[in-house]
Amino acid sequence: MAIIKQLFDEASATLSYLLADSASREAAVIDPVAGHVADYKSLLEAHGLRLRYVLETHLHDDHPSGAMELVRMTGARLAVHRLAGLPGCDRPLADGELIRLGEEFIEVIHTPGHTPCSVSYSFWDRLFTGDTLGIGWVGALSRPGGDASQLYDSVHGKLYSLPNETLVYPGHDYAGHRVSCVGQEKLTNADLPLVCTREAFVAARTAVDSAGCAFLPGATAAEGHLVKH
Repeated sequence: MAIIKQLFDEASATLSYLLADSASREAAVIDPVAGHVADYKSLLEAHGLRLRYVLETHLHDDHPSGAMELVRMTGARLAVHRLAGLPGCDRPLADGELIRLGEEFIEVIHTPGHTPCSVSYSFWDRLFTGDTLGIGWVGALSRPGGDASQLYDSVHGKLYSLPNETLVYPGHDYAGHRVSCVGQEKLTNADLPLVCTREAFVAARTAVDSAGCAFLPGATAAEGHLVKH
């Protein structure tokens, strides 16, 4: 059995996650936020868990990461996609790699587009998508290496190919949402529904992100309601 906990940082609207194997008590934390490291450690201790990995979905510039501090505090290994070139990373990740927690496995899905090193993590019937796929939105292209065609392939080609009932847990939410599913995003995602073509998405996304912004969930171009992801 698995243990899954969601944590929210109000200041940055960041969602972090604790995943663990209940038998071995081995755990991983996804996208920890600086300022909450003591909270993560307390949660681990409360559940009798040993932190084995700190996982980043990408390199963040919209909130300070607590990854290095959490690694120093717990002795866990830091893992991020190899394209990040992050000093201190002792497990560079690749697409399709499996991260073991006791008898459970987390699958790495390389989902570039928001950044070249962006990944999503698949665990049981859940998908932890970072800033690649949100609830009603997809990631901005304003970071170095952002690429609309790659983002389309990552979301439309990879994530939308998963079963509709797969639960989607994003790295941020600005509207009080906490979970979606692949089927819902295919139908209702304002930035990239399943019916959207590559050409239409690339044209629209390039125009929007030329301002360094992305649509708020549910907004339209006419509303001009923009926010950075």
